[in-house]
Amino acid sequence: MESLTTTTAPAILQSDIEFSVLITCYYEEKSIDEFYRRLSATLESLNRSYEIIFVNDGSRDGTWEKLKAIFAKDARVHAVLDLFKNSGQQAAGTAALNESRGRALVYIDSDLQLAPEELPRLVAEHDRGFDMVTGYRQNRKDSLFRIVPSFLANIIMRRASHSKVRDFGCTFKIFNALPLRAFNFGPRHVTSFVEVIAKIDRIAEVPVTHYPRLYGSSGWTFGKLMKYNTDNLMILSERPFQVTALLCLAAVLLLAARILLYRLFPVTIMRSVSNGLLLNATLIALLVNVALLSWVGEFAIRSFFAHRAIPMYIVREKLSR
Repeated sequence: MESLTTTTAPAILQSDIEFSVLITCYYEEKSIDEFYRRLSATLESLNRSYEIIFVNDGSRDGTWEKLKAIFAKDARVHAVLDLFKNSGQQAAGTAALNESRGRALVYIDSDLQLAPEELPRLVAEHDRGFDMVTGYRQNRKDSLFRIVPSFLANIIMRRASHSKVRDFGCTFKIFNALPLRAFNFGPRHVTSFVEVIAKIDRIAEVPVTHYPRLYGSSGWTFGKLMKYNTDNLMILSERPFQVTALLCLAAVLLLAARILLYRLFPVTIMRSVSNGLLLNATLIALLVNVALLSWVGEFAIRSFFAHRAIPMYIVREKLSR
């Protein structure tokens, strides 16, 4: 008689570390020491177990040297990583995620536009059992070139994630680590909060203070924000095609109804068609076709690059405990 064996997924190890704080840095030489000092003081005041992971996202100033110095003097800093080049906040955050061991993941920018001292407010909501606690920035201190694309991005991401999160771009967040790790994010599939939020339901939002940037400039340029919007539109790729198909079907039904009604009630609605009307109709049809072809082309190109499995980031150097 054959013996039957049952295979199960390996058990998830429960870490003794409660919070992994994931920090991405881009030209933060002037702010990183103050940020680290304030963050460490806040974490110590919580009386909870934690680790800190820093990633230098391709900065070529003194950021990496300062991170190595912080690592050398603080055993709570579990790892510091240096990427070969600037790969973007999502990619750098993924590199930090893959070094983390905590049961919860804390994200916050190191540019001092968000105050580490407000972390306990997010922790209080996290303790109530929410899978994600996110800040939303009150009275944003950014330019219109940042605010307008962010406004559009929030609309797109709410649609893509089926959520009502008001400020996806606020990088002050606490996640239950299990949903993020379930996606197996890595160099070839970097972290997407939109994808994660679409799979969780217990979400809390906390107002946080937003301060003007004191040093340097943000890595989020207008072009990068628009690319980020396009990335999230790709997540919605299935529904726009469905909507297009429904609109075409509705147009066919209206045209059929128009022909039927004309046979029953032969009334001429438009007695003459001018050249200008034909030109406008042709131009509109052309633009619609170009838009649809561009959408399909964008989807095809991204599918091509996804199958090539090109890494989105490469770690140059890593120090870890």
